[in-house]
Amino acid sequence: MGGKRKKSDAEDDESSLAGKDDGQGSKSNKKMKMEVLPSMIKNKEKRSAVHAKLKQQKKLEKRKKAKARETAEKRALELGEEPPEKKVPRTIENTREADETVCKPDDEELFAGNDADEFSSVLKRQQTPKILITTCRFNSTRGPAFISELLSVIPNSHYYKRGTYDLKKVLEYAKNKDFTSIIVVHTNRREPDALLIIGVPDGPTAHFKLSKLVLRKDIKGHGNPTGHKPELVLNNFTTRLGHRIGRLIQSLFPQDPEFKGRRVVTFHNQRDFIFFRHHRYIFETRESKKANSEGKAKDSKGEIVPETKTIVRLQECGPRFTLKLISLQHGTFDTKGGEYEWVHKPEMDTSRRRFFL
Repeated sequence: MGGKRKKSDAEDDESSLAGKDDGQGSKSNKKMKMEVLPSMIKNKEKRSAVHAKLKQQKKLEKRKKAKARETAEKRALELGEEPPEKKVPRTIENTREADETVCKPDDEELFAGNDADEFSSVLKRQQTPKILITTCRFNSTRGPAFISELLSVIPNSHYYKRGTYDLKKVLEYAKNKDFTSIIVVHTNRREPDALLIIGVPDGPTAHFKLSKLVLRKDIKGHGNPTGHKPELVLNNFTTRLGHRIGRLIQSLFPQDPEFKGRRVVTFHNQRDFIFFRHHRYIFETRESKKANSEGKAKDSKGEIVPETKTIVRLQECGPRFTLKLISLQHGTFDTKGGEYEWVHKPEMDTSRRRFFL
Protein backbone atom coordinates (compact mmCIF):
# COMPACT_ATOMS: atom_id res chain seq x y z
CA MET A 1 0.00 0.00 0.00
CA GLY A 2 2.71 2.49 0.98
CA GLY A 3 5.03 1.62 -1.95
CA LYS A 4 6.06 4.21 -4.59
CA ARG A 5 4.16 4.24 -7.82
CA LYS A 6 6.26 3.22 -10.81
CA LYS A 7 6.39 5.45 -13.86
CA SER A 8 4.79 4.07 -16.94
CA ASP A 9 6.57 3.90 -20.30
CA ALA A 10 4.53 6.84 -21.65
CA GLU A 11 5.54 9.00 -18.73
CA ASP A 12 9.19 8.06 -19.28
CA ASP A 13 8.93 9.07 -22.95
CA GLU A 14 7.35 12.42 -22.02
CA SER A 15 10.08 13.18 -19.47
CA SER A 16 12.82 12.32 -22.00
CA LEU A 17 11.23 14.62 -24.60
CA ALA A 18 10.95 17.38 -22.03
CA GLY A 19 14.63 16.91 -21.21
CA LYS A 20 15.50 17.26 -24.90
CA ASP A 21 13.38 20.39 -25.19
CA ASP A 22 15.11 21.84 -22.15
CA GLY A 23 18.50 21.20 -23.78
CA GLN A 24 17.47 22.91 -27.01
CA GLY A 25 15.94 25.79 -25.04
CA SER A 26 19.16 26.29 -23.10
CA LYS A 27 21.13 26.41 -26.39
CA SER A 28 18.77 29.03 -27.86
CA ASN A 29 19.01 31.05 -24.65
CA LYS A 30 22.81 30.98 -24.93
CA LYS A 31 22.57 32.22 -28.53
CA MET A 32 20.25 35.02 -27.44
CA LYS A 33 22.72 35.99 -24.73
CA MET A 34 25.58 36.04 -27.26
CA GLU A 35 23.58 38.29 -29.61
CA VAL A 36 22.94 40.91 -26.94
CA LEU A 37 24.24 44.28 -28.11
CA PRO A 38 26.36 46.44 -25.77
CA SER A 39 23.80 49.24 -26.00
CA MET A 40 21.21 46.93 -24.39
CA ILE A 41 23.31 46.44 -21.24
CA LYS A 42 22.65 48.98 -18.49
CA ASN A 43 25.70 48.23 -16.35
CA LYS A 44 28.58 50.39 -17.59
CA GLU A 45 31.40 47.96 -16.71
CA LYS A 46 29.67 44.96 -18.33
CA ARG A 47 28.77 47.07 -21.37
CA SER A 48 32.37 48.20 -21.89
CA ALA A 49 33.64 44.61 -21.44
CA VAL A 50 31.17 43.24 -24.02
CA HIS A 51 32.06 46.06 -26.42
CA ALA A 52 35.80 45.34 -26.06
CA LYS A 53 35.18 41.62 -26.66
CA LEU A 54 33.17 42.27 -29.83
CA LYS A 55 35.81 44.69 -31.08
CA GLN A 56 38.56 42.10 -30.53
CA GLN A 57 36.52 39.45 -32.39
CA LYS A 58 36.06 41.79 -35.39
CA LYS A 59 39.77 42.57 -35.40
CA LEU A 60 40.68 38.85 -35.44
CA GLU A 61 38.22 38.16 -38.28
CA LYS A 62 39.69 41.04 -40.29
CA ARG A 63 43.22 39.63 -39.80
CA LYS A 64 42.09 36.16 -40.91
CA LYS A 65 40.55 37.59 -44.10
CA ALA A 66 43.71 39.60 -44.83
CA LYS A 67 45.92 36.51 -44.35
CA ALA A 68 43.65 34.43 -46.59
CA ARG A 69 43.82 37.15 -49.25
CA GLU A 70 47.66 37.25 -49.05
CA THR A 71 47.97 33.48 -49.36
CA ALA A 72 45.60 33.47 -52.37
CA GLU A 73 47.69 36.17 -54.07
CA LYS A 74 50.97 34.29 -53.42
CA ARG A 75 49.48 31.04 -54.74
CA ALA A 76 48.22 32.79 -57.88
CA LEU A 77 51.68 34.31 -58.50
CA GLU A 78 53.39 30.93 -58.04
CA LEU A 79 50.99 29.26 -60.49
CA GLY A 80 51.29 32.15 -62.96
CA GLU A 81 47.63 33.05 -62.70
CA GLU A 82 46.06 36.46 -62.26
CA PRO A 83 45.64 37.42 -58.59
CA PRO A 84 42.09 37.95 -57.29
CA GLU A 85 40.69 41.44 -57.74
CA LYS A 86 41.01 43.77 -54.78
CA LYS A 87 37.71 44.79 -53.25
CA VAL A 88 36.99 48.50 -53.50
CA PRO A 89 35.42 49.85 -50.29
CA ARG A 90 32.05 51.56 -50.65
CA THR A 91 32.33 55.26 -49.90
CA ILE A 92 30.00 58.22 -50.30
CA GLU A 93 32.18 59.51 -53.15
CA ASN A 94 32.15 56.38 -55.33
CA THR A 95 28.43 55.75 -54.69
CA ARG A 96 27.32 59.29 -55.51
CA GLU A 97 24.12 59.83 -57.46
CA ALA A 98 24.45 59.95 -61.24
CA ASP A 99 24.77 63.51 -62.56
CA GLU A 100 24.23 64.49 -66.19
CA THR A 101 26.38 67.62 -65.82
CA VAL A 102 29.63 65.73 -65.16
CA CYS A 103 32.29 67.00 -67.60
CA LYS A 104 33.70 64.55 -70.15
CA PRO A 105 37.09 64.82 -71.90
CA ASP A 106 35.46 64.80 -75.38
CA ASP A 107 32.86 67.51 -74.63
CA GLU A 108 33.32 69.98 -77.50
CA GLU A 109 30.61 72.29 -76.17
CA LEU A 110 32.53 72.69 -72.90
CA PHE A 111 35.77 73.65 -74.68
CA ALA A 112 33.91 76.10 -76.90
CA GLY A 113 32.39 77.70 -73.79
CA ASN A 114 35.84 77.98 -72.19
CA ASP A 115 37.09 80.06 -75.12
CA ALA A 116 34.23 82.53 -74.78
CA ASP A 117 33.72 82.83 -71.00
CA GLU A 118 34.70 85.71 -68.68
CA PHE A 119 38.01 84.15 -67.60
CA SER A 120 39.50 83.37 -71.03
CA SER A 121 41.55 86.59 -71.27
CA VAL A 122 43.29 85.87 -67.93
CA LEU A 123 43.76 82.14 -68.48
CA LYS A 124 45.18 82.69 -71.98
CA ARG A 125 47.71 85.15 -70.48
CA GLN A 126 46.31 88.05 -72.48
CA GLN A 127 45.75 89.89 -69.19
CA THR A 128 47.62 89.60 -65.88
CA PRO A 129 45.39 89.01 -62.85
CA LYS A 130 45.09 91.99 -60.52
CA ILE A 131 43.04 91.44 -57.34
CA LEU A 132 41.37 94.00 -55.09
CA ILE A 133 40.75 92.73 -51.54
CA THR A 134 38.42 94.61 -49.21
CA THR A 135 36.17 93.96 -46.21
CA CYS A 136 32.57 94.49 -45.22
CA ARG A 137 31.58 97.81 -43.64
CA PHE A 138 31.89 96.58 -40.05
CA ASN A 139 35.32 94.99 -39.76
CA SER A 140 36.63 92.75 -36.95
CA THR A 141 39.95 91.98 -35.30
CA ARG A 142 40.66 88.67 -37.13
CA GLY A 143 39.59 90.10 -40.50
CA PRO A 144 42.77 92.16 -41.14
CA ALA A 145 44.99 89.24 -40.03
CA PHE A 146 43.24 86.94 -42.50
CA ILE A 147 43.50 89.56 -45.28
CA SER A 148 47.24 90.06 -44.68
CA GLU A 149 47.75 86.32 -45.16
CA LEU A 150 45.58 86.34 -48.31
CA LEU A 151 47.83 89.09 -49.67
CA SER A 152 50.85 86.83 -49.20
CA VAL A 153 49.06 83.90 -50.90
CA ILE A 154 47.64 85.67 -54.00
CA PRO A 155 50.25 87.51 -56.11
CA ASN A 156 49.49 91.03 -57.38
CA SER A 157 46.71 91.55 -54.82
CA HIS A 158 46.02 94.90 -53.16
CA TYR A 159 44.04 95.77 -50.03
CA TYR A 160 41.76 98.83 -49.88
CA LYS A 161 39.76 99.94 -46.87
CA ARG A 162 36.04 99.68 -47.43
CA GLY A 163 34.94 102.60 -45.27
CA THR A 164 31.33 103.60 -45.98
CA TYR A 165 31.48 103.00 -49.74
CA ASP A 166 28.77 100.96 -51.40
CA LEU A 167 29.91 97.78 -53.20
CA LYS A 168 28.75 99.14 -56.58
CA LYS A 169 31.09 102.13 -56.16
CA VAL A 170 33.93 99.73 -55.32
CA LEU A 171 33.12 97.86 -58.55
CA GLU A 172 33.30 101.08 -60.58
CA TYR A 173 36.66 101.93 -59.00
CA ALA A 174 37.98 98.43 -59.79
CA LYS A 175 36.89 98.75 -63.44
CA ASN A 176 38.64 102.11 -63.79
CA LYS A 177 41.87 100.77 -62.23
CA ASP A 178 41.93 97.59 -64.44
CA PHE A 179 41.39 95.06 -61.65
CA THR A 180 40.34 91.58 -62.81
CA SER A 181 38.70 90.36 -59.57
CA ILE A 182 37.39 91.60 -56.22
CA ILE A 183 37.45 89.58 -52.99
CA VAL A 184 35.22 90.81 -50.15
CA VAL A 185 35.85 89.27 -46.72
CA HIS A 186 32.67 89.32 -44.64
CA THR A 187 32.89 89.09 -40.84
CA ASN A 188 30.32 88.26 -38.20
CA ARG A 189 30.90 88.40 -34.43
CA ARG A 190 34.58 89.23 -34.94
CA GLU A 191 35.12 86.16 -37.11
CA PRO A 192 35.41 85.96 -40.95
CA ASP A 193 32.45 83.85 -42.08
CA ALA A 194 32.01 84.49 -45.83
CA LEU A 195 33.92 85.29 -49.04
CA LEU A 196 32.50 87.12 -52.06
CA ILE A 197 34.52 86.72 -55.27
CA ILE A 198 33.48 89.03 -58.12
CA GLY A 199 34.91 88.88 -61.63
CA VAL A 200 35.57 92.30 -63.15
CA PRO A 201 34.12 93.65 -65.41
CA ASP A 202 31.60 90.99 -66.54
CA GLY A 203 31.28 88.72 -63.49
CA PRO A 204 30.34 86.16 -62.31
CA THR A 205 29.81 86.63 -58.56
CA ALA A 206 30.36 83.66 -56.24
CA HIS A 207 29.28 83.72 -52.60
CA PHE A 208 31.05 81.22 -50.31
CA LYS A 209 30.53 80.36 -46.67
CA LEU A 210 33.91 80.38 -44.87
CA SER A 211 34.54 78.09 -41.89
CA LYS A 212 37.33 76.41 -39.88
CA LEU A 213 39.77 79.27 -40.37
CA VAL A 214 43.26 78.66 -38.93
CA LEU A 215 45.75 81.50 -39.27
CA ARG A 216 49.46 81.00 -39.91
CA LYS A 217 50.52 81.78 -36.36
CA ASP A 218 48.26 78.98 -35.04
CA ILE A 219 49.79 76.28 -37.28
CA LYS A 220 52.54 74.31 -35.57
CA GLY A 221 55.87 74.35 -37.44
CA HIS A 222 54.58 76.70 -40.13
CA GLY A 223 56.79 78.31 -42.76
CA ASN A 224 56.84 81.85 -44.12
CA PRO A 225 56.08 82.02 -47.87
CA THR A 226 58.34 83.76 -50.36
CA GLY A 227 57.24 86.24 -53.02
CA HIS A 228 57.40 83.69 -55.87
CA LYS A 229 54.31 82.90 -57.94
CA PRO A 230 52.76 79.66 -56.62
CA GLU A 231 51.67 76.52 -58.42
CA LEU A 232 47.91 75.95 -58.34
CA VAL A 233 46.27 72.54 -57.75
CA LEU A 234 42.51 72.08 -58.29
CA ASN A 235 41.02 68.70 -57.34
CA ASN A 236 37.61 67.06 -58.03
CA PHE A 237 35.82 69.93 -59.79
CA THR A 238 34.01 67.48 -62.10
CA THR A 239 30.57 68.95 -62.95
CA ARG A 240 29.76 71.95 -65.16
CA LEU A 241 29.18 74.08 -62.06
CA GLY A 242 32.41 72.80 -60.48
CA HIS A 243 34.32 73.49 -63.68
CA ARG A 244 33.06 77.08 -63.66
CA ILE A 245 34.01 77.57 -60.01
CA GLY A 246 37.43 76.07 -60.71
CA ARG A 247 38.03 78.54 -63.54
CA LEU A 248 36.91 81.40 -61.29
CA ILE A 249 39.49 80.36 -58.66
CA GLN A 250 42.11 79.82 -61.37
CA SER A 251 41.61 83.39 -62.65
CA LEU A 252 42.84 84.74 -59.28
CA PHE A 253 46.36 83.35 -59.80
CA PRO A 254 48.96 83.98 -62.55
CA GLN A 255 49.34 81.20 -65.11
CA ASP A 256 53.17 81.21 -65.11
CA PRO A 257 54.26 79.74 -61.73
CA GLU A 258 57.84 80.20 -60.52
CA PHE A 259 59.04 76.72 -59.59
CA LYS A 260 62.07 78.09 -57.74
CA GLY A 261 59.81 79.20 -54.90
CA ARG A 262 58.45 75.61 -54.42
CA ARG A 263 55.07 77.04 -53.36
CA VAL A 264 51.83 75.07 -53.89
CA VAL A 265 48.29 76.40 -53.37
CA THR A 266 45.63 73.65 -53.26
CA PHE A 267 41.83 73.87 -53.58
CA HIS A 268 40.52 70.36 -52.91
CA ASN A 269 36.79 69.72 -53.44
CA GLN A 270 35.28 66.88 -51.42
CA ARG A 271 31.52 66.49 -50.95
CA ASP A 272 30.99 70.11 -52.09
CA PHE A 273 33.37 71.45 -49.43
CA ILE A 274 36.43 73.22 -50.87
CA PHE A 275 39.48 72.80 -48.61
CA PHE A 276 42.25 75.39 -48.99
CA ARG A 277 45.89 74.57 -48.14
CA HIS A 278 49.14 76.44 -48.77
CA HIS A 279 52.39 74.42 -48.71
CA ARG A 280 56.04 74.64 -49.62
CA TYR A 281 57.91 71.47 -50.56
CA ILE A 282 61.45 71.06 -49.27
CA PHE A 283 64.25 68.78 -50.55
CA GLU A 284 66.56 67.42 -47.83
CA THR A 285 69.59 65.14 -47.95
CA ARG A 286 69.88 62.65 -45.10
CA GLU A 287 72.22 59.80 -44.26
CA SER A 288 70.80 56.40 -45.09
CA LYS A 289 70.94 54.07 -42.09
CA LYS A 290 72.45 50.64 -42.83
CA ALA A 291 73.52 48.03 -40.28
CA ASN A 292 76.32 46.48 -42.37
CA SER A 293 79.37 48.62 -43.17
CA GLU A 294 80.52 46.26 -45.98
CA GLY A 295 80.30 47.54 -49.52
CA LYS A 296 80.32 51.20 -48.49
CA ALA A 297 82.34 53.77 -50.41
CA LYS A 298 85.61 54.98 -48.92
CA ASP A 299 87.58 58.15 -49.50
CA SER A 300 91.36 58.49 -50.19
CA LYS A 301 92.17 58.27 -46.46
CA GLY A 302 90.27 55.01 -46.11
CA GLU A 303 87.42 56.47 -44.09
CA ILE A 304 83.88 55.37 -44.83
CA VAL A 305 81.82 57.96 -46.68
CA PRO A 306 78.22 57.92 -45.42
CA GLU A 307 75.57 57.24 -48.06
CA THR A 308 72.99 59.99 -48.46
CA LYS A 309 69.49 60.03 -49.91
CA THR A 310 67.27 62.94 -50.94
CA ILE A 311 63.80 63.11 -49.42
CA VAL A 312 60.92 65.51 -50.02
CA ARG A 313 58.65 66.87 -47.32
CA LEU A 314 55.89 69.46 -47.13
CA GLN A 315 55.81 72.47 -44.85
CA GLU A 316 52.49 74.24 -44.40
CA CYS A 317 52.59 78.01 -44.77
CA GLY A 318 48.96 78.82 -43.95
CA PRO A 319 46.27 79.96 -43.71
CA ARG A 320 43.90 77.01 -43.64
CA PHE A 321 40.14 77.27 -44.25
CA THR A 322 37.09 75.62 -45.85
CA LEU A 323 34.67 77.09 -48.40
CA LYS A 324 31.09 76.08 -49.20
CA LEU A 325 29.35 77.53 -52.26
CA ILE A 326 26.10 79.34 -51.43
CA SER A 327 25.27 81.02 -54.75
CA LEU A 328 26.68 81.83 -58.19
CA GLN A 329 25.29 84.97 -59.82
CA HIS A 330 25.56 85.89 -63.48
CA GLY A 331 27.31 89.23 -63.94
CA THR A 332 28.57 91.48 -61.18
CA PHE A 333 27.05 91.86 -57.73
CA ASP A 334 23.35 92.86 -57.89
CA THR A 335 20.96 91.96 -55.07
CA LYS A 336 17.77 93.27 -56.70
CA GLY A 337 17.85 92.44 -60.42
CA GLY A 338 20.64 89.85 -60.52
CA GLU A 339 20.20 86.59 -62.41
CA TYR A 340 21.44 83.58 -60.46
CA GLU A 341 23.07 80.64 -62.20
CA TRP A 342 22.89 78.43 -59.09
CA VAL A 343 21.59 78.88 -55.53
CA HIS A 344 21.91 76.41 -52.68
CA LYS A 345 18.56 75.54 -51.07
CA PRO A 346 17.75 73.35 -48.04
CA GLU A 347 15.72 70.97 -50.25
CA MET A 348 18.95 70.01 -52.03
CA ASP A 349 20.34 68.36 -48.87
CA THR A 350 17.85 65.45 -48.83
CA SER A 351 20.49 62.93 -49.98
CA ARG A 352 24.03 62.46 -48.67
CA ARG A 353 25.15 61.12 -52.04
CA ARG A 354 24.15 64.10 -54.15
CA PHE A 355 26.93 66.55 -55.00
CA PHE A 356 26.90 69.61 -57.25
CA LEU A 357 30.60 70.45 -57.72
